[in-house]
Amino acid sequence: MQQEPWQVLIVEDDRRLAELTRDYLENHGLRVTLEGDGAKAAARIIDEQPDLVILDLMLPGEDGLSICRRVRDRYDGPILMLTARTDDTDQVQGLDMGADDFVCKPVHPRVLLARIHALLRRSEPMQPVLATQRRLVFGPLVVDSDLREAWLNEQSIELTSAEFDLLWLLVANAGRILSREEIFTALRGVGYDGQDRSIDVRISRIRPRIGDDPVHPRLIKTIRSKGYLFVPQAARDLNTCVPDR
Repeated sequence: MQQEPWQVLIVEDDRRLAELTRDYLENHGLRVTLEGDGAKAAARIIDEQPDLVILDLMLPGEDGLSICRRVRDRYDGPILMLTARTDDTDQVQGLDMGADDFVCKPVHPRVLLARIHALLRRSEPMQPVLATQRRLVFGPLVVDSDLREAWLNEQSIELTSAEFDLLWLLVANAGRILSREEIFTALRGVGYDGQDRSIDVRISRIRPRIGDDPVHPRLIKTIRSKGYLFVPQAARDLNTCVPDR
């Protein structure tokens, strides 16, 4: 049985840009609807539950950050935010509000499509192929890829889908330095552009939640000019603590 096309909602007040983007995405097998009014966007996202939302930052009626914050606890699909500004603050705020990815305009349609496909692949429900769970244990830290959950001292750690994917990638490669290029390719299917800070932001959010010191990290170490390293021995030596919520 053929799978139904993915449904994408584009929230963008530039009608011409939205229509061009819609035409390109539909030519590549997606179903696309448009919304140009920020004041109506949140209700549509919650009511329609599209497979993915492309959300512009600057909108009439209500801005993208506010919309993302309002829908995040009632919409589980990926949110890809767009902005014409290059200020890192926008990316940090967007990720803090629950966005799954962040792209600066102008973005090449092929790059946008690759980002969309990467997010949709991550959001697909896992198939029950294996009966046994893949679970990694480092002292009081437990990460389970089948359940997509993590615990510290038997207390559940609150993580977004994107944060869990990053944590699992790091712990599954414990003891090995992962470059930003490797991380971007593994999680998004596209190469690192040298400017995107979303990985760094997620690392900074994950650290305190798994009991790491955000100022002098020992579990997830930044290796200058190389990437990130999850140190398994440091995790096993964790003192009893409660993750930052």
